[in-house]
Amino acid sequence: MRTSASFKTATLAAVLIVAPLTGAYAAGHHKGALEATDPTDMTGPRVEALIQQLQGVRHGIVDARQANNISPAVAQRLEMRTARISQAAEKIAASDHGRIPAAQYHDLLRRLDNVDQRLRVDTGSGFLMGDGADGGTYPNG
Repeated sequence: MRTSASFKTATLAAVLIVAPLTGAYAAGHHKGALEATDPTDMTGPRVEALIQQLQGVRHGIVDARQANNISPAVAQRLEMRTARISQAAEKIAASDHGRIPAAQYHDLLRRLDNVDQRLRVDTGSGFLMGDGADGGTYPNG
């Protein structure tokens, strides 16, 4: 009878020790339906940088519109271009498990920089060109 009680105690102790370890092992190798990440989630440093750049340009458009530096039509056109870039980024990330490859990332940044430069030109704060003798700002100079 004593061996039966010892066997039950040993079995219970083994189950109590092994159960949490097997659960941790299984959780590390198989995600449940509620824990699975959405394949369209955008991740990584490129995505974060692009999102911050998009937010910055959008903020600049809103600021320029509120300060009456650009018309509502210009603001809408710039916002539409920014939205298309954002949609393209989401589409690329969705097709590559939430990441944006370097070539597409640089293309998206170039396109966003063009929108940002257009905003600067439309508000009269474009790049200084030449030696400044002609007033300095292009195309307003």
